[in-house]
Amino acid sequence: MAEITIPIGPQHPALKEPINITLKVEGEVIVEPILRIGYNHRGIEKAMEARSYIQNIYLAERVCGICSHVHSSTLVQGAEELLELEIPRRGLYIRTIFLELERIHSHLLWLGVAAHEVGFDTLFMYTWRDREIVMDLLELISGNRVNYAMNTVGGTRRDINDEQKKKLLKGMDALEERTKYYVKIATTEPTFLKRVEGVGILKKEVAKKLCAVGPTARGSGLRMDIRKDDPYAAYDEIPFEAITSDLCDVMGRTVVRVKELLEAYKIIKYAVNNLPAGEIRKKARRKIPENEILSYTEAPRGELLYYIKSNGTEKPERVKIRTPTLANIPSTIEMLKGGYIADIPIVFAAMDPCIACMDRVILVDKKNNERSMNWEALRRYGIKWYEVKR
Repeated sequence: MAEITIPIGPQHPALKEPINITLKVEGEVIVEPILRIGYNHRGIEKAMEARSYIQNIYLAERVCGICSHVHSSTLVQGAEELLELEIPRRGLYIRTIFLELERIHSHLLWLGVAAHEVGFDTLFMYTWRDREIVMDLLELISGNRVNYAMNTVGGTRRDINDEQKKKLLKGMDALEERTKYYVKIATTEPTFLKRVEGVGILKKEVAKKLCAVGPTARGSGLRMDIRKDDPYAAYDEIPFEAITSDLCDVMGRTVVRVKELLEAYKIIKYAVNNLPAGEIRKKARRKIPENEILSYTEAPRGELLYYIKSNGTEKPERVKIRTPTLANIPSTIEMLKGGYIADIPIVFAAMDPCIACMDRVILVDKKNNERSMNWEALRRYGIKWYEVKR
């Protein structure tokens, strides 16, 4: 059978964000998938160099809308370690509550998208309805439904009162009951199982070799979870399980995310019921001593890294962000090989990609053989580029 090439994207009705997948196929079988990224660069890392750490908290929240709190948490956690600042336990517990509310929000959204990709729109509507419970709780405490602005260097900006605690617990009870039903659907509904079992195979040893992270790795049997491996916030004080599955396919990744929802409810209930008394933040110096650090957290999609280099001023000298989507791209290419064209949407969705928060760019000065430009060089380059364009 002749081999042909099919391009998908970067602009395509099935894609929410721009990415290009070039497929070499024989009939319906994918022989070689080639992913091209870099269509959605926003310059956030470079923009952070011109802003203070406090300003960068709000910029970090906009790296990814669905994971805004974990991005700001990773940034402030790095700044706090550079300052050798001990954060009040109440502040850490509140930070953890928001991290898990965000995980619930993300996983419910993902479950709906995955269901939609295989034509199960009833489940899509159920889970997206339940997202409203989470978003209402986030708005109740922070005043915002998307970017919550809860973090600051030294702790959290808002406290949780008794009335809000009651509503949090009530919301978790409602979501837990509904999620048990979703577990049943995801593991027994014949049509759904036909579309996810044995699809997007990623064996354990391959996942390890390709450095998969998050539910993608745990769905292939790798017990990797920073909340357990190197606890941050209040995770070292809260009992929970790191969920894994040995199925090594889309079904395995579904099982991991759905069961992680149940663990998230337990974490929030424990944190609310055992919320320590005292302050929620400590005052921090605006200038951070010269040093460098790697701050990492377990985002809903997996391991999130922030490399921060400080220079003794109010502004970082360098911030480098490695998101879980970028780490999972090699694994996704492997999952697509040998599969069918019709399985591309659910295999790709199983990674839970966020293209906007993944894309980065390196500017290379060929004349001086330098891999990056400072602000002045970038400004001169921009002026020259527009003069030529005119």
